[in-house]
Amino acid sequence: MMDFENRYCMHTATCGELRAADCGEEVTLAGWAWHTRDHGGLIFVDLRDRTGYTQIVVDPDCVTPDEFREAEHFGREDVLKVTGTVRRRDDEAVNPNMATGEIEVLARSLEVLNKSKTPPFSIEDGIETDETTRMKWRYLDLRRPEMYGNLRLRHEVAAAMRKALNERGFIEVETPILANSTPEGARDYIVPSRPNPGRFYALPQSPQQFKQMLMAAGVERYYQIARCFRDEDLRADRQPEFTQVDIEMSFVEGDDVMDMMEGVMQETLEAVGVHQEFPLQRMPYAEAMDRFGCDRPDTRFGMELVDLTDIVRGCGFGVFSKAVEAGGVVKAINAKGAGNWSRGDVEKLGDIAAENGAKGMAWIAFTDDGQEKSPIIKFFEPEVYERLKEAMDAQPGDLLLFAADKPAVANAVLSALRLAMADALDIPREGHALLWVVNFPMFKYDEDEKKYAAEHHPFTMVRAEDLDKIEDAPLECGSYSYDLIMDGFEVGGGTIRIHTSDLQRRVLRRLGLSDEQIDEKFGHLINALDLGAPPHGGIALGLDRLVMLLAGKDSIRDVIAFPKTSSAADPMTGAPSEVTARQLKEVSLRLL
Repeated sequence: MMDFENRYCMHTATCGELRAADCGEEVTLAGWAWHTRDHGGLIFVDLRDRTGYTQIVVDPDCVTPDEFREAEHFGREDVLKVTGTVRRRDDEAVNPNMATGEIEVLARSLEVLNKSKTPPFSIEDGIETDETTRMKWRYLDLRRPEMYGNLRLRHEVAAAMRKALNERGFIEVETPILANSTPEGARDYIVPSRPNPGRFYALPQSPQQFKQMLMAAGVERYYQIARCFRDEDLRADRQPEFTQVDIEMSFVEGDDVMDMMEGVMQETLEAVGVHQEFPLQRMPYAEAMDRFGCDRPDTRFGMELVDLTDIVRGCGFGVFSKAVEAGGVVKAINAKGAGNWSRGDVEKLGDIAAENGAKGMAWIAFTDDGQEKSPIIKFFEPEVYERLKEAMDAQPGDLLLFAADKPAVANAVLSALRLAMADALDIPREGHALLWVVNFPMFKYDEDEKKYAAEHHPFTMVRAEDLDKIEDAPLECGSYSYDLIMDGFEVGGGTIRIHTSDLQRRVLRRLGLSDEQIDEKFGHLINALDLGAPPHGGIALGLDRLVMLLAGKDSIRDVIAFPKTSSAADPMTGAPSEVTARQLKEVSLRLL
């Protein structure tokens, strides 16, 4: 049995650890009544705790009459303390599907520590209870073995990362939660300051500026498992408050950060039983967009994008030829195995294309019996059509899906269709696939705001060969940047930072900030860069997202102890809630 500090515990063993070797031992267990069965004078109770469960046998000859009568009325989730003797089950009663299935505990004494009302759902894996109900009663949901397992996995990942970083000379430093509001890509959560009427703190979207100032302070190797906050539209892999493993290093280049991070990831994955080959592939951003249509490719399956622009240039199909004339591209994917889909099912995929900016979606189906079906085949010259089929490796049973538009739109459409078809065709995506996507553009153009924005963030170092393009050709500027991709998700993003004030001002001006705004929002950082900041860079890993993937879950809510719903609400506590008029007055606010 486990070596417990028994003087601090009500129990001498846990419900998941007893084995046949423990037969004859006197033990005390504490936990919850999971299942109770009355078998003709004997009562069987499955007692559960965080480690598993043990079958308890209540025999009227071995306990007091009062204890037996109480056992007859045990309810689900009653909290019990049981003392008894470990014994081997009869051969026919052995349960090979449970870790403690060879033994049971014959009760000698019973104590009800707390009675439970009937729970709103069953405390076991595989329940079909809706997520809002589970979140309202989250402490019950976390009693379920799979949910506790998720928390345990999260702990093990964080502990392994801490150990690996400590061994590499990093120190853990906490940075402020109440900070100033700076433009970092999402809306800030703001907090009024009572001593400073009309002024506000912002909750940090990341510790980015603080860790850069730690580098200016000479800390050299910093990390933090940091809470971050973003007021943005939520989805399965986003929460208003989330956790990232934040890392920064001085006197490094991008390869140094990636090499260090691969060592940390290797040790972390091994600590939770996941084998991954290192070193990882380093795929340029341009290649990722060309082959997969996105900068976070899931490389566990094929169905890559094929560029047909040169083949269809000037062809008889006007949709394609006009897109090319306008400076766009024509690309396609081959969904092998979907060639026999009905026309109606194929055309439903147009909704996915439209959601991603397409004005329509062309397709060609090759059925198993050799037919070629599509409303667009008749527009192609025979030579062009044959070249197209050859480029797409078209075979019976294949379905070709096309996008003709600006490169960004065509890539987004086919990336979404690629993932949708992988799901629809049940394409195996076993294990985990990690890689780096590197060398992102420095800037992008925000069509809604009608101005340039940073692809990563405005503190990213521009590639040396592009420094003279910042003012006149910003979209041609590359950056020293690298994202860690796992199974089609970005689990980490990092860059080498700007470490001189002149260059930082140039970038911020290119993003539309005046010198006055730069000094107001970023004066502390500019000052730090002016006072001998070393070259530095780092990375931030999304802990929630990483654990979600390792746990095989579809939502980070399953690996966060107390998450929010998609409307940023907490059904358990009722947050966000109203506040009193007095509270508003104290911070000089009133509601309109």
